[in-house]
Amino acid sequence: MQKLRVGVILGGMSSEREVSLNSGRNVYDNLDREAFDPIPIFMDGRGRLWVIPWQLISQNTTTDITERLEREARRISYEGLKEEIDFAFISLHGKFGEDGCLQGLLELLGLPYTGPGVLASALGMDKHIQQMILKAAGIGVPESVLVREETWRADRAGTIKALCERFRFPLFTKPPREGSSIGVTLVRDEASLVQGIEEALKWDKAVLVEEFLDGKEFSSIILEEGGEPHPLELTEITPQSDYFTYDDKYMPGRCRKFTPPKNIPPEAAEAIKREAILAFRALGFRSYGRIDGFYLADGRILITDPNSSSGMAPSSFFFEQAACAGMLPAMIISRLIENALVIHRGKQGPL
Repeated sequence: MQKLRVGVILGGMSSEREVSLNSGRNVYDNLDREAFDPIPIFMDGRGRLWVIPWQLISQNTTTDITERLEREARRISYEGLKEEIDFAFISLHGKFGEDGCLQGLLELLGLPYTGPGVLASALGMDKHIQQMILKAAGIGVPESVLVREETWRADRAGTIKALCERFRFPLFTKPPREGSSIGVTLVRDEASLVQGIEEALKWDKAVLVEEFLDGKEFSSIILEEGGEPHPLELTEITPQSDYFTYDDKYMPGRCRKFTPPKNIPPEAAEAIKREAILAFRALGFRSYGRIDGFYLADGRILITDPNSSSGMAPSSFFFEQAACAGMLPAMIISRLIENALVIHRGKQGPL
């Protein structure tokens, strides 16, 4: 039988391009060669697509790859993507990759892909809209307020006064459409509030100001099978820093992860999984997703960051939780592809 040509799309235009490179490299390495023909597709910082050889995937950074594209890679058009692959394994993270933009292109081309469709992908990237939807569905979320750049520029003093009346320090400021803790600031006083807002505005046109949560942080991977979402084992996160920073997420030794949880009672872990499934459904996620949040001392479960996809570096939550279910990386990657094919065959219109 002819193997399914799986395009592993990595790199991208977002602040998370290096995370994407690590995810895509690991997916490419672990694809079952007996069932699939893996084809690495690199998106450069201008959004152009390139078929690249393994020698480029193995480079340390997207900059290293970009410098060699003209000599060693083959440029393809968006329209030409369908001539190269039968299925897209999306390993892009952040803007233009997991926010509905690429998903819309793939829908127009008629190519099936991993993860949810255009709308759910867009919701998965917008923390403010996520919280509105989850709250309306009766799911616990942190207290927050969105400050738009024009409001901040027009009345900085009034904005600070309103925020200080609404929240107690410490609190968080973050860009609503970034991941990997990029642009996030732990704010302890009015001076750092100004700094935090300005930092977030480097990445987006608005700032999400959010209450500080003192509890046990968790991450729950949800897989869809037969149309029903199922949680894998829960992971408890204990970062080295005051919060789960970029370095804690990606630098070796900066964070301890317990799968199953060490300090979350079993009955609470099961309640968290049920809440994660509710969030998955409320946002219209398909195929798989990662639902992050906090278990507080008073027993409340708050969902802080639903993700329509997940990082797939070797040490990621995704593979850690899959291992608890007895699945090797190649097995869980194959399952994602097979499930996505079933989902796309059954859709009416775009996913």
